[in-house]
Amino acid sequence: MAKVAWIGLGVMGYPMAGHIRKKGGHDLTVYNRSGAKAEAWAKEYGGRTAPTPADAAKDADFVFCCVGNDNDLREVTIGAKGAFNAVKRGAVFIDNTTASANAARELYAAAKAKGFDFLDAPVSGGQTGAQNGVLTVMVGGDQAPFDRALPVIDNYARMVTLIGPSGAGQLTKMVNQIIVAVTVQGVSEGLAFAQKAGLDVPKVMETISKGAAQSWQMDNRWKTMDEGKFDFGFAVDWMRKDLGIVKDEAKRNGAKVDVAALIDTYYSEVQKMGGSRWDTSSLIARLSKK
Repeated sequence: MAKVAWIGLGVMGYPMAGHIRKKGGHDLTVYNRSGAKAEAWAKEYGGRTAPTPADAAKDADFVFCCVGNDNDLREVTIGAKGAFNAVKRGAVFIDNTTASANAARELYAAAKAKGFDFLDAPVSGGQTGAQNGVLTVMVGGDQAPFDRALPVIDNYARMVTLIGPSGAGQLTKMVNQIIVAVTVQGVSEGLAFAQKAGLDVPKVMETISKGAAQSWQMDNRWKTMDEGKFDFGFAVDWMRKDLGIVKDEAKRNGAKVDVAALIDTYYSEVQKMGGSRWDTSSLIARLSKK
């Protein structure tokens, strides 16, 4: 049993931390910006709460973090009350936030200077994957701390891979989000076309899902997309944040992400329709609006 700290109990972090406590049996201390959420988590899973990220991280063998964006991440790590002020030498800090590769490299260097390790470890699988403990984790960092942290990460994951050096995890998550956005748009256009053509949509989707068009997005979202239901996890606001990171990185490395950038504008239309908190499959909504 390890001493573990968890920072950030949002829709992803709350169940992920729960798996570490319940499945792994680890000694867990949690911090959340809303103290009431932390208290609720502790009541449900039996851990402890801390008033600041630094208090949570003190004496922990592993410190996990899952917050919103680069600014949030810097605040809870290198901010005035941030965890980096208290992480002990030899510990491992695992960041599950989807952030920029630059932020990951910056925090990796800051951690090394203080005598502990840092892994950027964004996840894929959405709220359902977090709740079921079957997330895919893409990791950037060094082999030795990865090997130490792996048994703890495994509590909320079905696939954990060390991709490469610091920043590689975040870059891989960008690849993931490019493909997800493009795939959702494809499913949306195909489904909307089937609706307009007057086809038997269930027969169409069940048939083509056994061929080359098959994807996770089609298998898991076509029915709810057809029904106009978009309350299934990863929100449009967060996808736009992620695609913004993709576009910024593409400017730096010279990659062409023309289609992903176009789909980002489609998501902005969904936001204007009131869909900021709808899940990403809501791209189809803009195709059927009057």
